[in-house]
Amino acid sequence: MKTACDIKLLLSDVDGTLVTHDKVLTEGARAAAVGLRQAGIGLALTSARPPRGMRMLVEPLDLRLPLAGFNGGLIVDPDFKVLESHPIDPKAAHEAVRLLRDNGLDIWVYTETAWFVTAQDGPHVAREAWIIKTQPEAAALADADLARAFKIVGVCDDHAKVAAAEAPIQQKLGDTASATRSEPHFLDITHPKATKGFVVHSLSRRLGLPPGQIATIGDMPNDVLMFAESGFSIAMGNASDAVKARASAVTDTNEDDGFAKAVRRFLLQPDAASPLKSWSAP
Repeated sequence: MKTACDIKLLLSDVDGTLVTHDKVLTEGARAAAVGLRQAGIGLALTSARPPRGMRMLVEPLDLRLPLAGFNGGLIVDPDFKVLESHPIDPKAAHEAVRLLRDNGLDIWVYTETAWFVTAQDGPHVAREAWIIKTQPEAAALADADLARAFKIVGVCDDHAKVAAAEAPIQQKLGDTASATRSEPHFLDITHPKATKGFVVHSLSRRLGLPPGQIATIGDMPNDVLMFAESGFSIAMGNASDAVKARASAVTDTNEDDGFAKAVRRFLLQPDAASPLKSWSAP
């Protein structure tokens, strides 16, 4: 069995990984977080959600390390003090909107404090509002909104259309922005530094850990970016075969407590490393 050695930090995705399809944090996941803490292994979260969309996880998991929202575009501490901020360049934001529209996708725009949609009755709007506990504002995509954008999302229930749009849009945006799928129906556009691979290096710097001592766990193509930068990576059982192929190990699905099982199987070693050193904002 392949296991991780000398891991000091687990960086976890949220949706499709830490919580179930119904966004439930299981008792197994809570117990796994306790086990990590007792073993001296830190737990940090990264998600395509805005940081406030992870607020409900801080207390149940007793989180003490940064939360990286918008795939790393906005990193906050557990009290939601901003540590790093990477909004999209306004010119790139305008181009991203044009490209998403040309590909026939609905468009959402997230700023630090607001969420704008072009159609309040559009696909996934109601569920997203329930997940992140925020109501959207229906608005034309005004210049002021795009000037403050941290994430622009193309939304469509035709998963093949979303997948097909990813590479061409990334090619056209070049190094001005990152385009990755966070769900089969979402194509996220963020600052080029706002990738989960960047989050690994941000935490490495903040915590004084080499990336090789960081483990990552996730289920979607945007998680592959952090797999590549970490010392040990775990794909969820509900991930695609392409995502699984890029991971060091595979666990069960998020509906079968795959997060908790991965922590027990791969990370909680009898000779667990010494506790993670304290961190502070630079």
